[in-house]
Amino acid sequence: MLVLTRKPGEAIHIGDDIFIKVSEISGNRVKLCIDAPKIMRILRAEVAEQIEQQQTNGAPVRDEKFRRRSQTDSHSNMSALA
Repeated sequence: MLVLTRKPGEAIHIGDDIFIKVSEISGNRVKLCIDAPKIMRILRAEVAEQIEQQQTNGAPVRDEKFRRRSQTDSHSNMSALA
């Protein structure tokens, strides 16, 4: 695992098309801006674990938030996040 230190406004590039920018730090919370291709599914770890658990149990997966976000969001440019 790679561990990096970043300040607000600084970014990390992963490959050619994924950018993660530290937008804000407040107390023990960090707000990240992620710019990635629309086809890439981005989930918080706890949501991914819940989906995996539901799939293991054979329960239908409610993933409406992802569908709604992926249909309406356009994964804004990092320059727009500055």
